[in-house]
Amino acid sequence: MNQAELQALTNERIRDAEVLLGGGRWAFAYYVSGYAIECALKSCVLERMVLTGGVFKEKKFAEQCFTHDFAELIRLAGLTNELNNQFAASAGAAGTGAKGGAFVGNWGLVTQWKESARYESKTEKEARDLLTAITDESDGVLRWIQKYW
Repeated sequence: MNQAELQALTNERIRDAEVLLGGGRWAFAYYVSGYAIECALKSCVLERMVLTGGVFKEKKFAEQCFTHDFAELIRLAGLTNELNNQFAASAGAAGTGAKGGAFVGNWGLVTQWKESARYESKTEKEARDLLTAITDESDGVLRWIQKYW
């Protein structure tokens, strides 16, 4: 799968989650929302590979990419410093009403998603909260990720 396909899949999974929420299918809406973030981060990993030739620097790099762990995908995409900078900006904006203030909380909610969620029951609130954390116009995790893909 290439970078453009992962980006398209990200957007499709967001739309899928919205439809599933509308149909009262909370558990799978939750799972698909998180899967969208996984696809988005893997697109960032491919961007890094293109820019740095990273796949040639470490023999097992491609093998490491077969993960569902968002923190590991951030590391593989070379976005750790950027994420820390976003956290700092979000913390500085929190309480002021400025854009970006809710990012830390949104990231925290998103990182609670696990691949095993597909086997779990979820409430409407859990599904809606995750999708909102992902898609929020000013503080959404997907908006931040899209700057790097």
